[in-house]
Amino acid sequence: MAGVLERIHRANRPAFHSLTPKQARIAYLMGAEILDLPRAPLPRIENLQLPGAEGPLAARLYAPSEAAGLPVLLYFHGGGFTIGSLETHDSLCRQLALKSGAAVISLDYRLAPEHRFPAAVEDCWAVLRWLAASAQTLGLDPHRIAVGGDSAGGTLAAVSALHAREQGIPLALQLLITPGATAHADTASHKLFANGFLLDAAGIEWFFSHYIEYHHRRDWRFAPLEAEDHSGLAPACLVLAECDPLVDEGIAYADTLRAAGNAVQLELYRGVTHDFIKMGRQIPEALQALDACGLALKEAFDR
Repeated sequence: MAGVLERIHRANRPAFHSLTPKQARIAYLMGAEILDLPRAPLPRIENLQLPGAEGPLAARLYAPSEAAGLPVLLYFHGGGFTIGSLETHDSLCRQLALKSGAAVISLDYRLAPEHRFPAAVEDCWAVLRWLAASAQTLGLDPHRIAVGGDSAGGTLAAVSALHAREQGIPLALQLLITPGATAHADTASHKLFANGFLLDAAGIEWFFSHYIEYHHRRDWRFAPLEAEDHSGLAPACLVLAECDPLVDEGIAYADTLRAAGNAVQLELYRGVTHDFIKMGRQIPEALQALDACGLALKEAFDR
């Protein structure tokens, strides 16, 4: 991991917070799959248009077989609510489909600053509701649905699980990979890993300021730890990185879910940074984490 960080430093790429959102999206796209595994071939990949909160949204379906009635993971990509796309997370979604035996639908929700909070949340919720009602139109099982995401996408998955409880949508699992959960980036790990560990404090504030007003940050739709009631939620699998500013809030969210009576699996990978799961060419823990995610999904769908 230290070697990867050193190579990234030597490449001297501009930090996201020094760029415009449009420039940052291009930079993220250009580098997103350099360390990721090659895109695995799958028998079924379809580009879709799904009904978001205010109009159709691009999505991509990945399936490890042509069989009808596969369970499905609705996946929300990371990128601080500001960058990221179907393309930046294509390899990861292919791996999740392969490892789990389930279909994966990756959603291109609306991004800030063009679409500020709560646009992304509302898109994720709208597509989840549609999927619960209409999965069979894609040949998928509407009774075996999970939500998942990494980083900001993990936050969106967590708040989608809260929404699913309110809507009476049973979920098999919430797969939360290095998620954000607090309002103000004020835990000890935010201070400890503020600089030099891939995701830095200036970058987090850049993402947040594009996405949401400061005085709205205690809204549970942004910070799921702020929700009043965490009982009766889908089982959770949290995949966390030790050297990540977000690690403390990930552990706190796991503890909160467990204390409220939910089933929780916590996987903490030592010595790695945020976004490590997308570094399978270089970081063995990425492969271990992908296996853990696949197994958690497989077991959840078999329950």
